[in-house]
Amino acid sequence: MTKTAQSVWNNCLSFIKDNIQDQAYKTWFEPIQSVELNDNALSIQVPSKFFYEWLEEHYVKLLKVALTKELGPSAKLLYKIKMENTYGNKLPFTEQIPSYNRTAVKPQEVDVPIVNKNPELKNPFIIPGIRNLKIESQLNANYSFDNFLEGDSNRLARSAGMAVANKPGGTSFNPLLIFGGVGLGKTHLAHAIGVEIKDKYPEKTVLYISAEIFTQQYIDSVKKNTRNDFIHFYQLIDVLIIDDVQFLSGKSGTQDVFFHIFNHLHQNGKQVILTSDKAPVDMQDIEQRLLSRFKWGLSAELHQPDYETRISILKNILFRDGVEMPDEIIEYVAKNIKSNVRELEGAIISLIAQSSFNKREVTIDLAKQVVEKFVKNVKREISIDYIQKTVSDYFQLDVETLQSKTRKRHVVQARQLAMFFAKKFTKASLANIGSQIGDRDHATVLHACKTVDNLVATDKQFKKFVDDINKKLSL
Repeated sequence: MTKTAQSVWNNCLSFIKDNIQDQAYKTWFEPIQSVELNDNALSIQVPSKFFYEWLEEHYVKLLKVALTKELGPSAKLLYKIKMENTYGNKLPFTEQIPSYNRTAVKPQEVDVPIVNKNPELKNPFIIPGIRNLKIESQLNANYSFDNFLEGDSNRLARSAGMAVANKPGGTSFNPLLIFGGVGLGKTHLAHAIGVEIKDKYPEKTVLYISAEIFTQQYIDSVKKNTRNDFIHFYQLIDVLIIDDVQFLSGKSGTQDVFFHIFNHLHQNGKQVILTSDKAPVDMQDIEQRLLSRFKWGLSAELHQPDYETRISILKNILFRDGVEMPDEIIEYVAKNIKSNVRELEGAIISLIAQSSFNKREVTIDLAKQVVEKFVKNVKREISIDYIQKTVSDYFQLDVETLQSKTRKRHVVQARQLAMFFAKKFTKASLANIGSQIGDRDHATVLHACKTVDNLVATDKQFKKFVDDINKKLSL
């Protein structure tokens, strides 16, 4: 007998009715209508978005079990929500939203051996000390590989992340350092790896923490004279994810304690995942012994997403939120916002919100208005070539002279200013800046930036150069 949407849903309802109270069944399941069955995806219509959110929060596991019994392990659930007069439409229409079937990541309980350890071992997250610790992973279950779309800009980092998730501590990617500019998905990918590991290896203790909070915990442990407890706690972790590791710069005590924790975890086959907005070679005020360990595994860079990836990201956000939008508008947003994923998401969400709250139809004109505030910043994104041209024109030089090997004082200063502004206005690494400005190394760029800072503080004429060029580049 061929399965239909109605027959599958009726069987699901029979199972659900046996597993919840009558009142809950009448309230939350009787109003639902089955709509269509497409392959292994069942679409059901619910009366409102609140209804959908309640089902996802309270009954998603029950729905998953019921659907799996009917359609097998690859079963999917789609909600259709009848919307009245929103997004500027004259007639009611239907939103479609996929079920995430994603519950929060459960805390991990860890039995701490009493021998050679302080029985009052403190969990930096949960105090007072107990021997059986419940370690909250701090992972955001919504940051998954499913919604981290692959493209040329992130393929290496995503593939390495998947490899680590499949075999934590068992690959050569240990540590895995993910680095790149703001809003490119470093934190998302780090969470996705942790969430995937918890799915595949529920017994493993995974902990996500920002470098800032890690530092604060360490300072508190020193004040309370519990430094050893702090170290012991982190040595219990199977997968340690530290976000924004560049914030350890200049904090010698925190670097020292992290060095010992890192060594212990690495030697015991535990996985370390780090994120940073800089490549190891560009990190300043980080101890050399720590930097060398960052380079033991793989350093994977996230780049700005290309056009095709931006289109995919926008379509995924719209699908997730159950909103349909003309291709020309999606393409317009993708063409005009190139800098990072966060701005891309912000623009499309602003567009949906503007349309929804003001009951306006989504048109190209509305898209232009909404995107304009994001585009202003993006259009003004300055290239290293443009900076070199601006500095050369200011000092009445040509770019070839600026990039040459000459040591004439005025040319050296112009070259140093170009490097300084390239670091200030672009997301390029020091090594990349150096290679584009006369094929210098990252140390030369670092020296140039420090020299400019010093001269600005001591030389009025030089400060005027900096202010003048800054104004030209900021127009």
